[in-house]
Formats: sequence, C-alpha cells, structure tokens
Amino acid sequence: MGKVIAGMTVSLDGFVNDRNGSVKNLSPDFKELHDVPSFKEMIDNTGAAIMGRHTYEMADPFMWANDDYEFQTPLFVLTHTPPAKYPKGNGKLGFTFVTDGIESAVTQAKKAAGDKNVQVIGASTIQQCLNAGLCDELQIDIMPVLLGDGLKLLENIDTDKIRLERIKVEQTTSVRTSITFRVKVDV
Repeated sequence: MGKVIAGMTVSLDGFVNDRNGSVKNLSPDFKELHDVPSFKEMIDNTGAAIMGRHTYEMADPFMWANDDYEFQTPLFVLTHTPPAKYPKGNGKLGFTFVTDGIESAVTQAKKAAGDKNVQVIGASTIQQCLNAGLCDELQIDIMPVLLGDGLKLLENIDTDKIRLERIKVEQTTSVRTSITFRVKVDV
C-alpha cells in the first residue's frame, strides 16, 4: 500500500499565500518544476489526492480540472457542503466530496489509490491530516521569498505529539528547495 504524503510550497517565512490570498510569488518556477524528475516521479506514484474546499475553489475548477491538471487521479475534496455543480472529470480525474472528516477522506483515497500514494494538498487539510496522525510524510517546498503575512502552513499543529525526521533534501528547480520528512506521531 502507498503512503499518505502531505505537501505544499511555502515562503521562507512559512506562508502558503500572501495577505491577499495570492500564491503567485510561490510559483514563478511552475513550468520548470514540471520537468524535474522527482516531480514527474511524484505524479506517476500518486493514485489519489485529497484537498480542502478552499484549495478546490482557489481557481475555477471548471478551468483547471481537465487533462492538463497534474493529478489525473480521483480527487477527494473535504467540505461541509458539496457544491451543486462540479466538473465531471475525464475518466481518470474525478471528484468525490467528503463531508464526514479527514479520516474518511484518507480511507477513501487510500482505497482509490491502491498501491500508489495519496497526496494531501491545502493548509487546513494538511493540518487536519497531521493532527489525526494520518500522514506518513510531509514534503515542504521552500521558495526564497518573504511574504510577511498570509496563511501559515504549520499553524494549529499539535506540536507536542508530532515529530519529524528529515529523509530528503533536494534543490528541485533553480529557486525551489524541497525537504521531505517522515512523520512520527507520539500517542
């Protein structure tokens, strides 16, 4: 069975977006990233993805949920209320809206992923996954920019029970550094 891997890009000061909610300064190398072997390997090894409703709605899902989206897998969206309309998918990429919590989302995503990994995307969703002890790895891509304000990735984490063991550091693009940690949870 695959792993549950939570990951996001952050500024050097730990923000996943700026004070206006923009992620523009965190992705100037996005096109370059798609050519990085470890990024391609991550996409190939992903069998399902979990995201929160905010991440799902950051851009119009009817525009991004197509054959160009990197995760051509089942997508599980954590939400309190599913939207009335959503993209139909394309046979590989499809949506399931999960209203009964992170544990249910992880269980469903693992089943859909089979032997492949589950990617967890979005600050709140990653926080919930870490706090529930459901993450095997945490991958943080750090961009050399200071945002000063915005949404922090590692807020609201039960730091007394979560321990991280660094297992990989890689300069993935000309400006991006990726650090992967094994997540250990003290019970």
